[in-house]
Amino acid sequence: MDAFTNVRFEVEGGVAIVTLDRPKVLNALDARTFEELAAVLDRVEADPAVRALVLTGSGDKAFAAGADIAAMSTMGPVEARRFAERAHAVLERLERLPIPTLAAVNGFALGGGCEVALACDLVYASDRARFGQPEVNLGLVPGFGGSQRLPRRIGVARALEMILTGDVYDAARAKEIGLALEVVPAAELLAFAKAKAATIASRGPLAVAVAKRLVRTGTEPDLGAANELERQGFAALFGSADAKEGMKAFLEKRAPAWKGA
Repeated sequence: MDAFTNVRFEVEGGVAIVTLDRPKVLNALDARTFEELAAVLDRVEADPAVRALVLTGSGDKAFAAGADIAAMSTMGPVEARRFAERAHAVLERLERLPIPTLAAVNGFALGGGCEVALACDLVYASDRARFGQPEVNLGLVPGFGGSQRLPRRIGVARALEMILTGDVYDAARAKEIGLALEVVPAAELLAFAKAKAATIASRGPLAVAVAKRLVRTGTEPDLGAANELERQGFAALFGSADAKEGMKAFLEKRAPAWKGA
């Protein structure tokens, strides 16, 4: 795929800059976006001159506000499973890149957006950033790896609190619990992330790749099997009345009427 509509891609001095680019819908993640991200990863993997990657969102409001709920609202369990599998495949590729990946979270990173950030090695936030896994508000659970990567990042209890409440955390709170490494003024975020990426890109590329693999392998055993359990649970909920009601209520901007079924 050569023409991108939902993603922007450029390389600056050995650093790939990938921008989620659907500002009218707060960079919501749909199937096409994941297809384009996969094509970007093809390019990155084929270019040995690229030694680091920075991922951010277009506009000043959102990194990615989440999965495209309008698109998800028509899905049944089979379609939801396919959507989750596609997203998981792309994010697992992003996570396994031999080069470091940095998320520059410039605004809302909710649901799938938070999960994209979690698939990156390092997360930096602007003072406008907001993080959350609010899927329970839709009668759903995280479907792109959040139920597995979040506890590995911030601990089981903190992850449960975040997922079960559906609360949205500001940048300061995200840094406090270890979800974001640093918080910088919004106008300085991208330059900060690029500088950090350039510093890492200037180090020995083989050593950087091996160091990343060792840390990832040693601290994230059985992530693949755990993510499969998440995909199963995510897809199964699309057969529930609560999930249908939750997504419908979201689109209609009203409180859902839960039935527990």
